[in-house]
Amino acid sequence: MERYFNIAGPCFPDEHYMLPALDRLPEVRRLVRRGQYFVIHAPRQTGKTTALQALVQEINSGDDMVAIYCTLETLQNAKDVDWAMAQIRGLLLRSARAVIGAMRLSGEFEARENTAFYTVSIVSETLTEICREAGKPVVVFFDEADCLFGNVLISFLRQLRDGYVNRRMIPFPASIGLVGMLDVRDYKAQIRPDGESLGQISPFNIISKDMLIRNFTEDEVRTLYAQHTAETGQVFEQGAIDAVVRFTCGQPWLVNALARECVEEIHGFRYGEPVTAADVETAKEAIIRRRDTHVDSLMERLREPRVRRMVEPVILGGECPVSRDNEDYRFVTDLGLLKDDGRGGLVPSNRMYAEIIGRYLSRDTQEGMKASIRETPWATPDGLDMPGLMAAFQSFWRENSEADRHVHDYREATPHLVLMAFLQRVINGGGRIEREMALGSRRLDLCVEYRGHRYAVEVKTAKNFAGEKSYAQLADYLDTLGLADGWMAVFDTGKDKAWDEKLYRREVVFNGKTLHIVGL
Repeated sequence: MERYFNIAGPCFPDEHYMLPALDRLPEVRRLVRRGQYFVIHAPRQTGKTTALQALVQEINSGDDMVAIYCTLETLQNAKDVDWAMAQIRGLLLRSARAVIGAMRLSGEFEARENTAFYTVSIVSETLTEICREAGKPVVVFFDEADCLFGNVLISFLRQLRDGYVNRRMIPFPASIGLVGMLDVRDYKAQIRPDGESLGQISPFNIISKDMLIRNFTEDEVRTLYAQHTAETGQVFEQGAIDAVVRFTCGQPWLVNALARECVEEIHGFRYGEPVTAADVETAKEAIIRRRDTHVDSLMERLREPRVRRMVEPVILGGECPVSRDNEDYRFVTDLGLLKDDGRGGLVPSNRMYAEIIGRYLSRDTQEGMKASIRETPWATPDGLDMPGLMAAFQSFWRENSEADRHVHDYREATPHLVLMAFLQRVINGGGRIEREMALGSRRLDLCVEYRGHRYAVEVKTAKNFAGEKSYAQLADYLDTLGLADGWMAVFDTGKDKAWDEKLYRREVVFNGKTLHIVGL
């Protein structure tokens, strides 16, 4: 069978190019051998299910343990505890039969009339039945465990705890893994908003380890792509690999999606043609424009209030509005949309996500500009007429700022989003924008690339403008890009100034750089 880069569901080594699934979970084998209970969490489409199924296969290929994989995805948002527990029993029995064979499992549960007893023990007793039938230590992996919430989650976890503490007296799984997008703290947050206390005996105190599946390293991306080269002869140039790592930071779905787009769509399976950095750029654009499922799901998340509360300050470059223990903060990082930059800030998890955030949130504004900006005379064959472009934006902002502010969910970030939309509208088809956004930076950095030329635009609010300190920030940004001059857009959204005061342009020479300061 011809292998390919997979972007849908778990990977299998005979069908897909893939890395050893368990290399990114080095501790999990030891936890299983020690008979411990643990949580594995990571953003969507990072390889959790692939790793789990590989581990199940590895364990079941031996003779000393039985491993069972059970996904709880069908219980998304289930509220009825009796129904949910019965469904989990059915899922467990089906998974167990697939591994252990035709099991002689009792039907006594269905005959019970005591609903309360049925609810509080059905999962734990089903696990006991399975362990008794298996005749050897059992390990169970509950995938998509974060689909459970509230009282359903409480009942499920308390049954696991009851079995755990009594497993020396009754058969019960030697090891259990809860797998999903959330870490242990977020499972707790799923319960507490409903107002039910966990009591003095928490079902979480049986969890010995919380593990995060990391992204691919650069070497792993190279190794993955080398499999395709070995089988087809098609080479990924070093520049292409560098571009993939730069755009994705090793996010597994993106790494596979870019390769698939290059191999199948751009080169049309012509394996004699090498994959270049330019191909990766084209692939990135196609994936974002096409709104593949992974991208589309992230876009829809941006409309959620808890996501907006964290993403908007990132666009603005403001201070973190909450502590790192806050549920909103943990949610966006567990989602994989944002990440801690290691310096106390919060940034998009990779450049593709930064572009998705900027383009999606400014998309409606850009569409609305088609009527008012029918021509873009500032985009010329020789590059961009930046003085003319920024002057035109000053006029546009003066006429449209209030109307735009009322249509955006991200009201504080409206100026930044409108400027991004304006620039995107001007360069569509001939260029691209790279966005640098981070909490605490007090700015948004844009690098506009158009027909071989680059233009740096730094975006600030008037309250974040700090004279020479701000000039130094822009000069440093220009240094990183190797540019001699750049632009700073300073938005004053206060009501106490007339437009004639807000709109200005001046030039400053700072540290050998020419800075064009544009008031808005």
